[in-house]
Amino acid sequence: MRLSSLLTIFLAFAAAAVVSLVAANFSVRLIEETSEIGVRDALDDKGMTWAEVEADGLKVSLSGTAPTEAVRFAALSTAGSIVDAARVIDEMSVAAQEAIAPPKFSVEILRNDSGLSVIGLIPAATDRDYVVSRFNSLSGSAGVTDLLETADYPAPDGWDRALDFALSAMSKLPRAKVSVEAKRISITAITDSGAAKNKLEQDLRRAVPSGISLTLDISAPRPVITPFTTRFEITEDGARFDACSADTDAAAERILATATAAGAVNPRCTVGLGVPSPKWSEAVTASINALVKLGAGSVTIADADISLTASESTSQSDFDTVIGELESALPEVFALQAKLPQAQDPNAGPQEFTATLSPEGQVQLRGRVSDEALRELSTSYAKARFGSDRVYTATRVVDGLPADWTTRVLAGIEALGMLSNGALTVAPDALSLSGDTGSPDASTRITSLLAGKLGEGAQFDVEVTYLEKLDPVLGLPTPDECEAEIAAVATAGKIVFEPGSATIDASALGTMDDIAAIIKRCGELQLEIQGYTDSQGREEMNLALSQSRAESVLNELRARRVLTGSFKAVGYGEDNPIADNKTEEGREANRRIEFRLIRPETVDDPDQTTLESVGEESDTPATDTTEESPAE
Repeated sequence: MRLSSLLTIFLAFAAAAVVSLVAANFSVRLIEETSEIGVRDALDDKGMTWAEVEADGLKVSLSGTAPTEAVRFAALSTAGSIVDAARVIDEMSVAAQEAIAPPKFSVEILRNDSGLSVIGLIPAATDRDYVVSRFNSLSGSAGVTDLLETADYPAPDGWDRALDFALSAMSKLPRAKVSVEAKRISITAITDSGAAKNKLEQDLRRAVPSGISLTLDISAPRPVITPFTTRFEITEDGARFDACSADTDAAAERILATATAAGAVNPRCTVGLGVPSPKWSEAVTASINALVKLGAGSVTIADADISLTASESTSQSDFDTVIGELESALPEVFALQAKLPQAQDPNAGPQEFTATLSPEGQVQLRGRVSDEALRELSTSYAKARFGSDRVYTATRVVDGLPADWTTRVLAGIEALGMLSNGALTVAPDALSLSGDTGSPDASTRITSLLAGKLGEGAQFDVEVTYLEKLDPVLGLPTPDECEAEIAAVATAGKIVFEPGSATIDASALGTMDDIAAIIKRCGELQLEIQGYTDSQGREEMNLALSQSRAESVLNELRARRVLTGSFKAVGYGEDNPIADNKTEEGREANRRIEFRLIRPETVDDPDQTTLESVGEESDTPATDTTEESPAE
């Protein structure tokens, strides 16, 4: 009986344990599901769908990859607002963040008469003290305003070369702004004259390192024209300016429009300083229109003095009418002197002095002078201007010449010196000068000179032809012409090398002399020296040999004092054959050096290979095995 009672009690406790276990398990599962669902819903509501939620008993684990550390912390906070924060297990990771982009390094340099200032951000690796000392050496006592900052990031490619070029260029830029970036430099500057502008641009472009883009904005002040001169002429051959000056662009357009309407073809006018009146264009246009009404003649305006000479065929009545209208139309400051020449006796002997300048620079002085002193003076003046061994004198002294004959002769010789070749004729009532020049402003300068020297009312004629081939800048051959000329020389006298090496054979040194002479005459060129081999030997060895040979040619040009800052030496190995490599003749043709222009798109390519050092000779020995030896 007692055993049955104990069994009953045991079974009761066992049943209670089972019931408790089932109830506990149910409760845990209910808590897990409630916690997991609650946290997941809260995260989804805040857009954190990337987070994974898993409940294990009382623990709630969060996993997944958070975009940022801040978002990860927000996910933890959101879960902690649903369940006890102590129950939240963080198993989340954070997406890798991109490295912080380095800053844009740049320097702005401003230099003027007040001193030099520099502002910008440079890499910490740049020697700041050295840079500032260079600026101090340029500014002198004016001092340097130093606003440079540094950042501890690696210097970008091209930064050091660009900054070094800017430091060197500043010595030539007393008034300028220079902007420096990696691989890019912009220079804005002012020069004293057009000639100085051209020289500065040429010097800077030659010196810029390879791989650096250079932008130039160089300006020159307007020239000072003294006297401020315009001369217009109408003859049976047509209408033209011997000189044209204007004080503004608008005035120049007005004057040129009037001249074009009068029959001038493609006239040009120099805008400069020194105008005597803001109504200059009004006076010029009125004078040209008066000349058109007369039909022929010339008008010269030097400062405020206007000299108009009509044609001998003009009637007196027409002359009086037109001149009267012109006097009424001119602004107050201008004074008019008009002249109607009388026909000359054709049987009278010529009273004239002549001087001729040949294209070779030889000068002959002939005709009449007023006295012995003028003969000696004109000869000495010509020798001083053209060279003592280039002047031939055959003048004679006669009486009855005008009192201003000496002034006319010397002014004419001075004007002749502004031409490349020409002829001067001085007569009692006129002076004429004709010839060729390489300066587009020569006619204006000559006319201004004669107007100032000969005085008010003087009659003179200037017929100067501008030829581009005589221009020291525009007369240069084009880059394409230079490329073709170099190619012709390189074809006629091939550049050959000693077998298996980069040493130029002595027989080709004459060809190098000819090519150097062409390049010097051509001026600045963007040129690539290309080396090629045949297909014998290993490709890698042929490529290295062709590079060494191209660099040897570059060094030979440097030895001949050719400016090669804009040149590249590139080896192409056995690429681009021009003949069959299966024959000896073809292989000989393929072993060559070519000179090619670098076109603008190639120069501006930031990925183009630069040449920091050239001239390394290949030390790879040649062997007798065809498969292993480089092509000759």
